[in-house]
Amino acid sequence: MDDLIEEIGIDKEERLYVKPYNESFPFIYREGMEVHWNEEFGYLYGAKPRKWSYLEWFNQIISAASQQGCMLLVSPSVIWVNVPAALQQKITGTQNAKNT
Repeated sequence: MDDLIEEIGIDKEERLYVKPYNESFPFIYREGMEVHWNEEFGYLYGAKPRKWSYLEWFNQIISAASQQGCMLLVSPSVIWVNVPAALQQKITGTQNAKNT
């Protein structure tokens, strides 16, 4: 199944998060990929970047969702929250490259 990404942001704890439109992932932790589900806000998130960049965390989140049987795609109307323009371009560029 596919789902569009409604919002991509960096939260107050400096973690990248990805909010799908429809799907939820309460058992994402079972993938053992350090990706978690925030039930309250309905988004997937990784750890605060230390060794990995935000782009690497985005790819990890997308991979974890894929392991759960859902391909998350960046929506043309995605809402960006606290994400610098350069990172936005990298994220959309990475996803576009994977879809070609």
